[in-house]
Amino acid sequence: FVKKVFFVLIGDTSKLNRILSTMQLSALSWSRAATAALLLGKTNAFTSIGQSAFGMSQKIISSSSSLNMSEVNRNEKIRNIAVIAHVDHGKTTLVDALIQQSGVFRDQQQTDEAGKCVMDSEDQERERGITILAKNLAVMRGDVKINVMDTPGHADFGGEVERVLSMADGVLLVVDSVEGPKPQTRFVLDKALKKGMKALVVVNKIDRPAARPDYVVDKCFDLFVELDASDVQTDFTVVYASGIQGKAGLDPEALDDDLGVLFDAIMTSIDAPTVATVATDDLQALVANIDVDEYKGKMGIARITNGSVKNGMQVSLVHPDKTKQTGRISNLFVFDNLGKREVESAEAGEIIMFTGLDAVEIGDTLVTNEAGGANAADPLPPIAVETPTVRMTFGVNKSPLSGREGKFLTSRMIRDRLYKETDRNVAMEVAETDSADRYEVSGRGQLHLTVLIESMRREGFELEVGPPSVIYKTNSETGKEEEPWESVEVRVPEEYNGSVIDMLNVRKGEMIDMGMEGDGAEAYSVISYRVPTRGMLGLRSNLLSATRGTALIDSVFDSYRERIPGDLQAREKGSLLAFQEGEVTSFGCEGAQDRGRLFVKSQDEVYKGMIIGIHQRPGDLDVNVCKTKQLTNMRSANKGITVGVTAPVDMSLDACVEYIAVDELLEVTPTAFRMAKNPDMWPKKGGKKK
Repeated sequence: FVKKVFFVLIGDTSKLNRILSTMQLSALSWSRAATAALLLGKTNAFTSIGQSAFGMSQKIISSSSSLNMSEVNRNEKIRNIAVIAHVDHGKTTLVDALIQQSGVFRDQQQTDEAGKCVMDSEDQERERGITILAKNLAVMRGDVKINVMDTPGHADFGGEVERVLSMADGVLLVVDSVEGPKPQTRFVLDKALKKGMKALVVVNKIDRPAARPDYVVDKCFDLFVELDASDVQTDFTVVYASGIQGKAGLDPEALDDDLGVLFDAIMTSIDAPTVATVATDDLQALVANIDVDEYKGKMGIARITNGSVKNGMQVSLVHPDKTKQTGRISNLFVFDNLGKREVESAEAGEIIMFTGLDAVEIGDTLVTNEAGGANAADPLPPIAVETPTVRMTFGVNKSPLSGREGKFLTSRMIRDRLYKETDRNVAMEVAETDSADRYEVSGRGQLHLTVLIESMRREGFELEVGPPSVIYKTNSETGKEEEPWESVEVRVPEEYNGSVIDMLNVRKGEMIDMGMEGDGAEAYSVISYRVPTRGMLGLRSNLLSATRGTALIDSVFDSYRERIPGDLQAREKGSLLAFQEGEVTSFGCEGAQDRGRLFVKSQDEVYKGMIIGIHQRPGDLDVNVCKTKQLTNMRSANKGITVGVTAPVDMSLDACVEYIAVDELLEVTPTAFRMAKNPDMWPKKGGKKK
């Protein structure tokens, strides 16, 4: 707002009067505008602002008197907050500190047993160092219960964030003290602001030597303005913190020894949940998550918007597009510390977990079914989730080495597992294909799909997946085909600028901005591009190779734009293919390693058409890595000369998915990843002429 006033003050004062007469602003914003007018010597503008402020104060006084007549009831004993941030900005570490300082653990021994990253309980989350699934917990601050929802920071798991925001009344926006707001910060904050939520900005990692808190706060303010935040939302509270040290304060130079300041800011800056009524007939609770208990079955997690619910109560699940499901609440829980506690009843504002309705799905509304639901409330609008942008095919493993390791091999088992995933993963879609043993799985990005593949692999599945491809749409207004684009930000040392820009240009990217950040040895370039999602597939590994692992790449979905004709550049080099089926020998590797880098080592099993390495030139090449040395009883002249075998390239799941081309497949088993040419796309050989 201050920036807008500055621009107006420099120009026409009459225009300022028109703007001020239509804006509903707080006292703080009026004072900011008046200060700006005085600094620029605009006396007339100052008078206009003063008159508008006086008029507004009269409106506020008159409206407040009427507001007191019909006060908004709030449940002051509860705060529901979602913690949102860009990936690796210390969000989960900060939540861990909140847990430890709220008395969740009985003593230091329990704290040590819990370890670090308590909320990242999944194996993949700990290994990858990112949050994948949104999780709930509750901590007590005095007699006030704070329901905290930890959300993923990666753009591919934005569906988790969208679900969780439906249960929150405000957000904790965690921002790194050096990097400031990033692409994912913008994405999740935009969702929260559109829901009318207030944000408490936490400048985290303030103990970093290169911290620049003033710059970060200014950037946050700019971001709020760009996202058209209201005046109340823009007047956000700022807390400076160090999650790893468990300290926070209102001054970056003077942090307290604990997070008490942050707890207090949550109480004062985040609104308590609104309670219109607590009558059971008015019950409305939107299901935002699903959990499964081995003994209790399927459990729904919901935030009570209106009314109240009791254990054993007759209820029904309603949805605008589905038939009504009726049942009885078998168990009713609320979140308590890191677990749950069974209760007899819960009122509006509380987040509950319930059992007894096995048909519960995300997006359903829990309402009363007493008296046959005659007095039941209407269903709430279902959760709106962004559509998928990338798809892959999942199918039965048909390779010559299939069926040796996995427990779940058939198409029925794969199908059941995929559709089970959609119950909880609302941003993922599964569809049948023309083939009975192959399914099309769509998600928000490549990482979104590879996490599912890795989970299935660890559960004992064997499957065959195709290369990722983007999902095109037809614009209903223009009739033209459109494709998804992403906003990409690359931070890299200055000497690699040329390589990064060249790669992004080749993939039809459009430069948005370029600049330098930091000083001295810590200086780096920040390159912002808008790139088709097609061009992003396989780009990360190439960028890391070109910059010797120094590039930091952040991307988030931008929009659908008109499709660029033609194909984007595929990988520059071809593949080395196994010439025959058999066991790899060291003698075969010695000859093949001159042709490129190998993925296999001695004693590995291969089959014809399997990708065993990267060719050093464009085009594929068949090599025989199974050949053995011919043995004779004659002494070889070069017997004393030995050739070393180079260590193979270790390919992870993500690297394999990025590598495979349109005519290739990835075979996934519990212990191995194997890439091969797709037999269905091999050229048909004609018969011999007579």
